[in-house]
Amino acid sequence: MTADSFPERPSDKPYAQEGYALMAAAFEVHRVIGGGLLEAVYQEALEQELTLRNIGFTAHQELAIFYKGTELRHRYIPDLFVHPEILVELKAVGQLIPEHEAQLLNYLRLAKKPVGYLINFAPLDKVEWKRFVISKHLPPQPSASISDH
Repeated sequence: MTADSFPERPSDKPYAQEGYALMAAAFEVHRVIGGGLLEAVYQEALEQELTLRNIGFTAHQELAIFYKGTELRHRYIPDLFVHPEILVELKAVGQLIPEHEAQLLNYLRLAKKPVGYLINFAPLDKVEWKRFVISKHLPPQPSASISDH
């Protein structure tokens, strides 16, 4: 797993274009309403911005948890799924801390999704964010075959 910045060559990074679109929407939300508000405000505003940009998403989709094959009653609820393979966790805190990263990584593991974004809207002057990739959850790449002619 890695945390990285915007990729320079999108083809080298999974779901890079989708990530660009997501972060452009997040930056627009912060540009319009600024930092320091409640997380719920950013959630609603980002959902509005994603809709305006025709970016598909699902908000607050529950994740089932299983123990030895038995489904538990407790559920985890990430903030957003953008594109079927990108999980997004929003924050409005003074700064991101390791516990926020652990929360996102647990969501990615439970949802078996390869890419996650942790986005903090609270800073007044910028959006703080991190991108994570869980390579074992990436779909298999078609293998190149060599044929004899």
